[in-house]
Amino acid sequence: MTAEASQAGPQEDLAADGERPLRIALLTYKGNPFCGGQGVYVRHLSRELARLGHRVEVIGSQPYPVLDEGYDGISLTELPSLDLYRSPDPFRTPKRDEYRDWIDALEVATMWTGGFPEPLTFSLRARRHLRARRGEFDIVHDNQTLGYGLLGDVGAPLVTTIHHPITVDRQLELDAAENWRQRMSKRRWYAFTRMQKRVARRLPSVLTVSGTSRQEIIDHLGVRDDRIQVVHIGADTDQFSPNPAVPQVPGRIVTTSSADVPLKGLVFLVEALAKVRTEHPDAHLIVVGKRPTEGPVAQSIERYGLEGAVQFVKGITDAELVDLVRSAEVACVPSLYEGFSLPAAEAMATGTPLVATTGGAIPEVAGRDGETCLAVPPGDPGALATALSRLLADPALRARLGAAGRERVLARFTWAKAAEGTAARYREAIAPGRTGSAATASLSPSAPPSPAPSPSPTSVTGVSPESRATC
Repeated sequence: MTAEASQAGPQEDLAADGERPLRIALLTYKGNPFCGGQGVYVRHLSRELARLGHRVEVIGSQPYPVLDEGYDGISLTELPSLDLYRSPDPFRTPKRDEYRDWIDALEVATMWTGGFPEPLTFSLRARRHLRARRGEFDIVHDNQTLGYGLLGDVGAPLVTTIHHPITVDRQLELDAAENWRQRMSKRRWYAFTRMQKRVARRLPSVLTVSGTSRQEIIDHLGVRDDRIQVVHIGADTDQFSPNPAVPQVPGRIVTTSSADVPLKGLVFLVEALAKVRTEHPDAHLIVVGKRPTEGPVAQSIERYGLEGAVQFVKGITDAELVDLVRSAEVACVPSLYEGFSLPAAEAMATGTPLVATTGGAIPEVAGRDGETCLAVPPGDPGALATALSRLLADPALRARLGAAGRERVLARFTWAKAAEGTAARYREAIAPGRTGSAATASLSPSAPPSPAPSPSPTSVTGVSPESRATC
């Protein structure tokens, strides 16, 4: 037992690692667990850190995080923005009495000029909040805000998770743009990535979720390799588990995808489904996500006559999601790129056989082709169709890959292991001899750049708020 632990009091007061429990401020500028991986990360990591004996205060903005109940060590502090992208009135103009300070004015001004202000404005509010509570936390953990406000004294050592560089999303969206107006809109929207690159280079301690993301953080953001540690995330293997009582639906393929985000590759899966149905007429696709009313996915569904073969579900509970995945004969991850791929890990955890691309870090999660999944190149509907047809026609192969996939997740990708690894990185960040904060950063956070002139807000309405929210 260390000297720190010996001063912590009785044995029952210690954390699972035998040390003094940590007081953690976990920041998330968007915490919706139903819209992207960041909210899922905050929910499950906070729960498992609490199980280890630590105290976690999640500090978040709208849409606020949904945290697991029944844990004394978890609390939520709401740090409200103006919520400019909320439903049903995204890109709204706030009323005069909603403005509270200059940060609110900056948030609206950035939106008006076509930019995405939330990483910057949340970081400024978070810094102000944390400074007012100096001494209450042992560590501040930022969940990919990467805003200028964190380049200063935030009252405790800082650790930052970067799931993957958003510059990857930016390039894929620019590549998918159909005209110069869309390209100009996307460049303005993703202008915050310049800030994130500047901030990332000055961070003392960075966590990421895969080896692929680690290398891209080095290549895209210029972060020194000795400042980056990989801590894999994972699936909730208690919830995402096999259940023979749930009947499989013949021909059912399940995917989780934002239809209007090009990097998710849904349009290639829709095209593949049309090919699969020539051999398997009962093949159909359930997409966990919002149905598109226009764009490439909607056009492909209409072109191939798949209106009755593709169903979208949104707003389902965790239990409903798990049973939906269990009911599928095949799960599919068609993404062009993923920094980790929670849907792959969750599907494998249920014992559902997986077809996945080799985009980004997906192979790190899904494993080798033919052993724990069927792997195909990204952006190749023909290869997707071949793999899907192969699995639909071979029950024995489905059973073998499903069992092997679950064993892989149990061995490597659980939230309990993620929390243990994260807590170990916290200990390193606060160890004597380390600065543990960005207080020495050379870029002053006190004067963030003003929004550059740009097209009016109407120029960004061609991309939905869901795809822009980067949640």
